[in-house]
Amino acid sequence: MVLLVFAALVGMACNGPLHAAVELPAAEVDLVAAPTADGEAVSAQVVLAGGCFWCTEAVFEQLEGVTEVVSGYAGGARDDATYDKVSAGLTEHAEVIRVSYDPSVISYGALLRVFFSVAHDPTQVDRQGNDIGRQYRSAVFYAGDDQKRVAQAYIQQLDGAGVFGRPIATKLEPLTVFFPAEEYHQNYVELNPYQGYVRAVALPKVAKVRKHFADLLKSDSVE
Repeated sequence: MVLLVFAALVGMACNGPLHAAVELPAAEVDLVAAPTADGEAVSAQVVLAGGCFWCTEAVFEQLEGVTEVVSGYAGGARDDATYDKVSAGLTEHAEVIRVSYDPSVISYGALLRVFFSVAHDPTQVDRQGNDIGRQYRSAVFYAGDDQKRVAQAYIQQLDGAGVFGRPIATKLEPLTVFFPAEEYHQNYVELNPYQGYVRAVALPKVAKVRKHFADLLKSDSVE
């Protein structure tokens, strides 16, 4: 029942007050999935910051090859993170999501394409719309040199093509520690489809990924 309501509200929210989805080219530089001898699924992770984690979590949960999305905090100097501290700007952490995925199904570059196109506006500095502060900054938290190299190359590719009309503000930051957010933040959009912020901000992003990246959706996605 929750999924049916969720899908219905997605349809109602297509004209939400967000930046228009931008048609982006595929990443010219990407990571290649390493083959496995036993044929088992491979798991990789990427940590992304693009404003409120409720919204970005809901976007990436829909994608084929994504096995888990966890909302959390990263990028601060403090050795702990809670929603109250982060939202008050006391820790320098950003609201982030940790996306676990099978790189043989969806690539790191494809995830970045969704991130820059529909998950958030990468040209805004330390904010997303009315959510203002360092905790809402745009960032890719890279786990190694390969992730940094691909993200950096894609930003340069997009800036060189002038697809946004403004320079991309997304920062590349090394991932040191990821703190999972409190349980009530996890899977928030699907569990709270009538909440005001969800309807105004999150569901339009969900609708945009369904419209512009239909070929990347999970086969059992709600129509």
